[in-house]
This record gives sequence, C-alpha cells and structure tokens, in this order.
Amino acid sequence: MHLLDWIVVGLYLVWVVWDGIRRTEGSDQVEGYLLANRSLPWWAVGLSVMATQLSAITLVGATGQGYADGMRFVQFYFGLPIAMIIISVTLVPFFYRARVYTAYEYLERRFDLKTRTLASVLFLCSRGLSCGVIIAAPAVILSIILGWNLTLTILAIGLPTAIYTMVGGVQAVTWTDVKQMAVIVVGLLAVVIALVLGLPSEVSVGDALHVAGAAGRLTAVDFRFDWSQTYTFWSGLLGGLFLMLSYFGCDQSQVQRYLTARSVEEGRDSLMMSAFVKIPLQALVLLTGVLVFVFYLFQQPPLLFNKVHAERVEKSERAAEFRQLEGEFTAAFQARRTAAANLAAAADDGETGPTRATFEAANREVSAVRARAAQLVREITGDERYKDRTGDTPAPDVNYVFPTFVTTRLPPGLVGLIIAAIFAAAMSSIAAELNSLATSSVIDIYRRLLKPEASDAHYLGVSKLLTGFWGVVACLVAVYAAGLGSLIEVVNRFGSFFYGSLLGVFVLALGFKRSTGTGAFVGLLAGMAVVMSVAFHPATRGISFLWHNPIGVIVVVVVGVLVSLMTRPRAQTA
Repeated sequence: MHLLDWIVVGLYLVWVVWDGIRRTEGSDQVEGYLLANRSLPWWAVGLSVMATQLSAITLVGATGQGYADGMRFVQFYFGLPIAMIIISVTLVPFFYRARVYTAYEYLERRFDLKTRTLASVLFLCSRGLSCGVIIAAPAVILSIILGWNLTLTILAIGLPTAIYTMVGGVQAVTWTDVKQMAVIVVGLLAVVIALVLGLPSEVSVGDALHVAGAAGRLTAVDFRFDWSQTYTFWSGLLGGLFLMLSYFGCDQSQVQRYLTARSVEEGRDSLMMSAFVKIPLQALVLLTGVLVFVFYLFQQPPLLFNKVHAERVEKSERAAEFRQLEGEFTAAFQARRTAAANLAAAADDGETGPTRATFEAANREVSAVRARAAQLVREITGDERYKDRTGDTPAPDVNYVFPTFVTTRLPPGLVGLIIAAIFAAAMSSIAAELNSLATSSVIDIYRRLLKPEASDAHYLGVSKLLTGFWGVVACLVAVYAAGLGSLIEVVNRFGSFFYGSLLGVFVLALGFKRSTGTGAFVGLLAGMAVVMSVAFHPATRGISFLWHNPIGVIVVVVVGVLVSLMTRPRAQTA
C-alpha cells in the first residue's frame, strides 16, 4: 500500500479507540455500563443494530459472493422485515417492561433456573464462535493481501476493539458503531463510483448490467422449492424468518441493542430502521461484487485470487502445469472479453441472441480453466475446500476477490479508506458481541450462580474483565476459523446450529401457557440434538443450513409440549 493509505488506516484506528474510550458517560455503574441506563436515541440504536450485522464478513464475503454467484444471496434477508414486525409487537415491549438485562432472565421467571442457564450457555457458545469468525474474515484477507502476519492482524483488529469496549461499555459500542457505519457506507459508494468509472468508454452502466445478467449475476429471486439450495425465495422467507426471529429476539447481542433505547417506541423504531434499510444495503454490497465481476470481464483477473496458494503451486513440482493453465486462462479471458464487448454493443441494438450464446460459452470456458486450477491446488495443498465451488470461483478464493480489487486497482487514499472500512465493519460487530457476551456471563452465570450478593462496583469490574476474556477467546477462535471457506456462510452456519432451538424455547414460553420448565429444558436439548444430526448425518447433510432454524423451533416446541404434558402435576380432586 501507499504511504497515504497507511496514514488513513492509522488515523482511523487511533480515532476509533480514542472516541470509544471517551464515551464513558454513565458507565461507572452496571446498568450504565451494560445498558447505557436505557437512554439512547432510536436512530443511534438502529445504526448500531445494522453495524452489528454489517460485519467485515459482509464486506469481504458478500462482495465475493456477488462476484461469484450474483445477487442470489439477497434472498437470505427476505424474512427480515416480517421478523422485525413480529419482534417489535411482541418481544420489544415485553423485554423492556420486564426491566431485564438479558433475554434469558425471562426464561427463569417463566420456567426455571436450569432452562435459563442452558439457554445462556448456548448463546455464549454460539456468539463466542461467531465472534471469532468475524475477526477471522478481515484478518485472514488482510494478512495475505497486505503481507501481514496473521496473528498480528487478528490482534490489530481484536485488541483495539476490546480496549474501547472494556473502558466505555455499551455507550462506546453504540456511538462508535454510528461513526463506523458512515465509514462503511462512504467506502462502498466510493468503490461503486470507481467501478463505474473503470468501465471501458464504450460500455455504459446499462450495458455492463446487461452483460452481468447474461452471466447469471443479476438473478435475485429463485422460486424453486429445493431443500438442497441454500438461497431461494422460500429458504430466505421461511428459513430466514426463523433465523431472524431467533437472532433479533433471542440473541443477547441484538436484544441488548434495543434494550438501550429510551422507550418501547424507540426500541421498535430502531428495529424497523433495520427492517427497511438492511435489504437495500445488502443489495448494494452484492451489486458491488457484481460490478467487480463486470470490471474483470474487461481487465484480466488473476487465475487464483488467493496469492498464497498460487505461490505455493508455482513453487511445486507441478509449476509447469500451473503455468500452462495460466496461459489457457489468458486465452479464455481474451475470448470472453471480446464476447462481452460484442454483447454490450449488441445490447443497444436489441439483438443479443447469438452474441449472448457466444459470451455464455466463453464464460463457461473461463470457469472450466478455473475449475482445473482449483483441482490442481487441492491436489498440491490438500485443501479440500477447493472441491466446493460457487459460480466460477473456488470457495476459498471468494474471500479474496474484493480485497484484491481494492489493493491492486484503486488509487492511493481510497485503498486506505476501504481497508479502514473493513476494519470498521469488523470492529463494530466485534464490540457488540464482546459487550453482550460479558453481559450474559455476568448476569446469567456469575451473579446468578457464583456470587449473587456482591456490590455493583464488583460486578462492574467483573464485566470489564470478562469483556477482555471474551476478546482473547474470539482471537483464538479466529485463528481456527480463518481456514473455513466462504466466511459469509460460515458465521450463519454456526448460528443456525443454535438459533432455531433457542427461538423454540421462547415460543414455548410465550405461546404455550401450560409448558413447564422440564419440558422447555428437554425440548431445548432435543432441538439441539436433532439439528446437529441433520447437519452432520450423511442422509441429511445436503439440507441447506437455513432450514436448520425452523427444524430446531419445531422440535423444541413439539418435544417441550409433550414432556410438559407428561410431567405436569395432575390436579388433585377432593
């Protein structure tokens, strides 16, 4: 990177830590530290909710997903607006009026201590894992693209975030989220402008989108009902609905966001802001990836975006075979570029049939060469992820598409802004996760089970220590998660193991008055067992992870109701 880029990134890191540390108003007490004394405005809470979602996984993974697979991933969020309406009507007023710190406190009031504790432990496991993935997303990419040591990169992201979260609590998390959202959106818009300006002079934006459509990159909705397809209208609307209900209704990292609002109405407004803005924002991220694909139709991309694997193959005994593939890739690219230019020109005349067929054939040839390169990488490195492919790009390569474009094609200064935006996306999500992990650890475990009679100052100190502890755990998980493939899916796969079952417990609590603590506890265990079986059993492994969420809900409710009926004391007769 240019010196100017390093200055931009350095200034950002200093600014965000300084701004977070100074946001300590009211954080000298537990409620102020964890919930900002329930005093934050709806728009700040709403931006914090969105910033928690818009992680570096979204910037890095979803842009790569858009490049490789087009707009289909947007279907993942189709259930979000419905989920937000349901939660705004039901859980927001319920949690707010109950004056709870965590969502799981209610489960003890409704059921018993063991159900609350199990739900809290499951949350801590799921969020601890996902927090590590959120750090891994930018760390693994930046370490390779910029030549940084992976461990140092993880610490550069996780350490500053843990510091300002430990010192400032939820106030620091929320107000830095607001600023980080601004950095992210400005960075995205700047990239889109750069991509449009980078098109050949004879190719208009409309022509570029026409070519992208011919490559299948603009297909946003798939109405097929196929259990094995991850992103369809139905998996997004139904499976996504259950996932979003679980995430925003039962996950402390999100519940804690709207519990900081000044009133029930402002808590609702913060969620509705996300309901109406999230899908367009996600579409912008994916469209950025699509435009990167179009850019590389006219400017030759690397055969492999992951330069570490490319260098390893080049140094192997099969280097000559790889060089031959690079030659074939160059020839295939030249043919595709010509076909793309002809298709763009034909779009103005409305006669695109023959040119479209030629372009599609040329695009398939590029994909075929990449597939052979992926096979070569898998055989040399032993990386089995290269047998799983998305679009024309191997899964491990998807995460490197956007950073490669940024660092090799954008001007100095703008590169630094985008790298800062990736840092901002990671830090905003990590801060929220660390804050919620510390809250649940202190309120649901430490204060409830280990030391119930300590002073407010004691719990405040423990909260800060546990924030640091979870920061260390997240960094350790990040080292492992760095090698798990398309990170935008990894974090949602992690969550889908837990979310549906947790939602099922709250459905039992709110919708089935005769359900018991034993029923809820057994139902939760059964839901987790069934979801794990579906996820890992060879016969059902092909079912999309989005369906794990409704499966978990159904199992918990059915088993919980049956066990409640069997264990509920019979009414005595005179």
